[in-house]
Amino acid sequence: MRLFGLIGYPLTHSFSEKYFTEKFKREKISDARYMLFPMKEISDFASLIKRYNFSGMNVTIPFKTSVMGLLDEIDEEAAAVGAVNTIKFIKSSDKLISKGYNTDIFGFEKLADKFVLPPNTRALILGTGGGSKAVAYVLKKRNIPYSLVSRNPVDPAYSYQSLTKEIISGHQLIINTTPLGMFPEVDTFPDIPYSCISPGHVCIDLVYNPEMTAFLMKCGHRKAAVVNGMEMLYAQAERSWEIWNK
Repeated sequence: MRLFGLIGYPLTHSFSEKYFTEKFKREKISDARYMLFPMKEISDFASLIKRYNFSGMNVTIPFKTSVMGLLDEIDEEAAAVGAVNTIKFIKSSDKLISKGYNTDIFGFEKLADKFVLPPNTRALILGTGGGSKAVAYVLKKRNIPYSLVSRNPVDPAYSYQSLTKEIISGHQLIINTTPLGMFPEVDTFPDIPYSCISPGHVCIDLVYNPEMTAFLMKCGHRKAAVVNGMEMLYAQAERSWEIWNK
């Protein structure tokens, strides 16, 4: 039996186990199992992979960056992004080799394809974690200028308190990459001036549970186009499965 799993903390919001369990049943894959492994400290990673015979693993908040230093190899694209969310374990002689990949890139590209953005679109990325890095990588590939927003900004990033009507109006694409609004903390949301959101904005939330986050509801009330991260989850999960099986 091949074992796959997800590490991160918390994992109460995650649909990954349900997604893969249903996939295995639907596609009659009888030699695979997917489980959740809540892990508060990245220092527990080594003991986890010694205890279980993993074939592959997904990584979520808050370990997408910190796990990189514990892997044997990093895929070129993941290295360029600076974050890993998928690990493939390769048995070579008596050694287990771990290689990190970033399938968030593939997932966000699929999500971004849902919209036809007007020329000269600029983006605001809320958050600076692992998901933010993948989003920034895709926007750069598509020649879409972006700015970061952080609680602890380093120039040239904005702080949430510094966001003005002019800044919001000048960035037609706004992407929440923070966990704010994620189940069970569904009443939380990024602190931006929502009164400045307009029908000309496209607002994306990488959170997918709940389907309509407080961030998306606030933007939707201002008539902006909104989309959650569910399609990104599905796309990156399928890309992970391809990597584990190639």
